[in-house]
Amino acid sequence: MSNSMDGKIVMVTGATDGIGLVTARALAEKGARILLVGRNEQKGARALHTIRQAVPGAELAFHQADLSSMSEIRRLAGVLTETETRLDVLVNNAGGLFSHRQESVDGIELTFALNHLGYFLLTLELLDLLRAAPAARIVNVASKAHVGAKMDFDDLEFRNGYHARNAYRRSKLCNVMFTRALARRLEGSTITTNALHPGFVRTNFGGHGNPFYFRWAVKGLMLAMGIGVEEGAKTSIMLASDPALEGISGKYYSECAETNPTKTARDEAAGEKLWRISEEMVART
Repeated sequence: MSNSMDGKIVMVTGATDGIGLVTARALAEKGARILLVGRNEQKGARALHTIRQAVPGAELAFHQADLSSMSEIRRLAGVLTETETRLDVLVNNAGGLFSHRQESVDGIELTFALNHLGYFLLTLELLDLLRAAPAARIVNVASKAHVGAKMDFDDLEFRNGYHARNAYRRSKLCNVMFTRALARRLEGSTITTNALHPGFVRTNFGGHGNPFYFRWAVKGLMLAMGIGVEEGAKTSIMLASDPALEGISGKYYSECAETNPTKTARDEAAGEKLWRISEEMVART
């Protein structure tokens, strides 16, 4: 076991199961103090127990928050600002896939609210804590699902013709575009940010807020084609902890190797437009 993260403070969202839980456990094994974020307190308690069994003496804390709610994100950031002096690593991992069009408490299409605006606002709210670290990292879990996705700035929230897969793919495209736009803004600072594709992982993904038939279909596909959570978490763990990646920013990784996202994801003008619209949306909430 490498203790390359001794003394570092790491926050992992969506950390109560799946690759988020594996990432949190692995970084605890490396010596980091882990702040787990999840929507469900009972699952949070189970996650803490699971990690403590695997890593006796691990320093852990759980924070409950619904990251599709902008007020919840601001509340969480406020708590962290009061209780923490810095943040060395932020792993934006929480996300969802929804069978039918739903809206968040803020009236925003739920996929976009959770998968993109959740990353966007939480990261911006925590920038001061990240700046307080000697060399901080932001790790955004995106997906190869962004391949083929298109931006429609006239209908980002799929008010016309919602389709679960297309909404998810666009949100993952937004993750990559956000990462690149953020890297441009952080150039010359002590903070780096990178995005990744974890693989098609066998998790409980798609289980919340969806009808049984949809959950069953997603689960069946994952069982047939998915990789294990240990394998799926490897790239997140690498980006959060590998000393060789110090100073590397604005990149996209898959299977622990740098690769190119799509041409659409690399469109800087579109990335800046998405940033402006995102700012306006979170300002209204």
